Amino acid sequence: MILAMENTNQQNPNPTPEPRRLALVTRGLTKYFGQTCAVNQLNLDIPQGSMFGFVGPNGAGKTTTLSMVTGMLKPDAGQIWVNDISVWDNLTAVKPRIGVLPDRLRLFDRLSGQELLTYTGLLRGMDKATVAQRSSDLLQALGLKDDAKKTVADYSAGMTKKIGLACALIHVPNLLVLDEPFEAIDPVSSRAIADILHSFVRDGGTVILSSHVMDTVQRLCDHVAIIAHGSLLAHGTVQDVAAGMDLESRFIELVGGVQEHGELTWLRPS
Repeated sequence: MILAMENTNQQNPNPTPEPRRLALVTRGLTKYFGQTCAVNQLNLDIPQGSMFGFVGPNGAGKTTTLSMVTGMLKPDAGQIWVNDISVWDNLTAVKPRIGVLPDRLRLFDRLSGQELLTYTGLLRGMDKATVAQRSSDLLQALGLKDDAKKTVADYSAGMTKKIGLACALIHVPNLLVLDEPFEAIDPVSSRAIADILHSFVRDGGTVILSSHVMDTVQRLCDHVAIIAHGSLLAHGTVQDVAAGMDLESRFIELVGGVQEHGELTWLRPS
């Protein structure tokens, strides 16, 4: 069993750290596309029962990393463990433990929302009664009940994101990997999704949340990793990584600050 040591005693000035099981571990994770190194020797320890923010500028390697972690893209080097199981040595054993909401989501959009959830649940090996009950619960919780019989092709961007999240949740994974889960989501639905994710974490699940919105990460997550150019810049609790700053300011400081640019003198509406 892979463990992390974490101080959970706030009153004893010299506490004995208690071990905390790790939901995800990567060591030396590396991926090249041609001569370009997209992910460079990435080492991550993600505690079980955490809401973990994974952030970086565009092209930092976030989506590539998450694709390798979830078994969708094979690394060129390095190892990944989910719940102590080596991902690329035991894909069949690992896949049922993971729920994924990928970037640039593609779905079987000629199905209705309800049909898509039913198909996903049955594909996961669940019995029909359980699939029916969980589909109904998820559609209700995510505000899709009235649109359950509408084809996914006719869903808005936000609705498509929500039905994708429902598909990631229906089999009750141990690890939930979400790439920009709040993109195109209205504030009411965002609150509902945040509540669902926090409940999932309280019950022992682990969420990896990739986002460009630092306020969302700081508000929802307890741990965070910042990467740029495929390399890890900071990794730990949100408080430790922020180092007394708000997370957005710390992020800008770590990735190199705001780029200088010439003034757009022509941008003067008449």
